[in-house]
Amino acid sequence: MEVGIDSFAGARTDQSDTQTMEDLLQRIELADKVGLDSFGIGEHYRREFLDSASVMILAAASQRTKNIRLGSAVTVLSTADPVRVFQNFATLDLLSAGRAEIVVGRGSFTDAYPLFGYDLHDYDELFAEKLELLLKIREHELITWSGKFRAALKHQTIFPRPVQKKIPIWLGVGGTPASFQRAGLLGLPLMVAVIGGETRRFKPLVDIYRNAFLEAGHPPEEMRVGLHSLGYVAETKQQAVEEYYPGYKVMFDRIGKERRWPPVTKDRFNFQNGQTGAFLVGDPQEVAEKIIRHGESLGGIDRFTFQMDNALLSHEKVMNAIRLIGEEVAPIVRKTLVQKRV
Repeated sequence: MEVGIDSFAGARTDQSDTQTMEDLLQRIELADKVGLDSFGIGEHYRREFLDSASVMILAAASQRTKNIRLGSAVTVLSTADPVRVFQNFATLDLLSAGRAEIVVGRGSFTDAYPLFGYDLHDYDELFAEKLELLLKIREHELITWSGKFRAALKHQTIFPRPVQKKIPIWLGVGGTPASFQRAGLLGLPLMVAVIGGETRRFKPLVDIYRNAFLEAGHPPEEMRVGLHSLGYVAETKQQAVEEYYPGYKVMFDRIGKERRWPPVTKDRFNFQNGQTGAFLVGDPQEVAEKIIRHGESLGGIDRFTFQMDNALLSHEKVMNAIRLIGEEVAPIVRKTLVQKRV
């Protein structure tokens, strides 16, 4: 199983945005050094995040890393031009010598729709059309295509081309059955974002993906499932919770006001961080065991990514968490899974 980190480049009030960007690049550099498999940057359009131009951050990281795969988490394809998305990530692939990936999705916030002049009522239709075009561009240099939301392409060549024959394009999903089915029908790897509730409840949806994938005739060996969840690691569980919870409460109380959620409580957090809850906040051994348990509850996963953005965590604490994930959590996960297969 691959283990990685995702970040939304969270802004801080106690330092400059320039320093926050440098901190983020140092985290990606460390993730590479400790042997993690992937680092993803999200895409948002609000003050608290600095990731609106995520590919530029990844391009900078490509020059400071050697092995780690660099991708989005996620690219909001509904409001983007698929031609530019492909060109940007093809360029990243050239800069990184073949380490670029794309996770496409519709996004959990709606800020991009008015910003780029799209109607939120076209939410799904926009995404389906643009994904179709992006996949076609990945397959062919010369494109003839027409749709509803973008000017037609007539015998247009799309350059540059990436190092990889096919840049991996994952489909990022939440809890909509149709999205899981779409990923399967298209033969795309699936990235499931579970940021609350019980991970095991997503098993029927992952089954929809797997059944659709196989029924569509795609090679079984190309079927991949990833899991993205909130997590944080410290030397002890008590330390991890004490360091992570205050910033978590601030973040989700703020989001909750927008979405009319009830305020965060410690009891609810502890439930989410329990045996079957989605959160992975604890010591290395416990977190590794929980990754394995979550994977088994979904019928097996190929990648797990931590979302650790938390405005009250210092850079040093996040760096320590990345070090622990790379040097302790990931090796435990890999060793245990090898032993289970023997």
